[in-house]
Amino acid sequence: MKTAGNVLWVILGGFLSALLWLLAGILCCITIVGIPLGKQCFKFAKLSFLPFGKEVVFGGGAVSTVANILWLLFLGIPMAIADAVMGLLFCITIIGIPFGLQHFKLAKLALMPFGAKVRKSK
Repeated sequence: MKTAGNVLWVILGGFLSALLWLLAGILCCITIVGIPLGKQCFKFAKLSFLPFGKEVVFGGGAVSTVANILWLLFLGIPMAIADAVMGLLFCITIIGIPFGLQHFKLAKLALMPFGAKVRKSK
């Protein structure tokens, strides 16, 4: 089921979501200070491209909290809003609910990417 979900995801907008994460990563990597932010963006671009069958575990410490605050100020809020809007649009139909839930997962991740780890679902 996850393979079919991932194929449909890419066709129905997942590619655009992954492209936004890649663009954010490239913008962050322009400066030396932004490279850690960019590395996180690239990791989550991969998740955003194929989200079915994966889950995000949130954690971290003080350094992650500071990085998340910086992230929110520069890129987090617009990316979270974009994913939340897409999630709402997909949840209008019953068939789109699984895709909407994936967008909500990515919206939460866009708010707190540091300290988060991606792992395969059980």
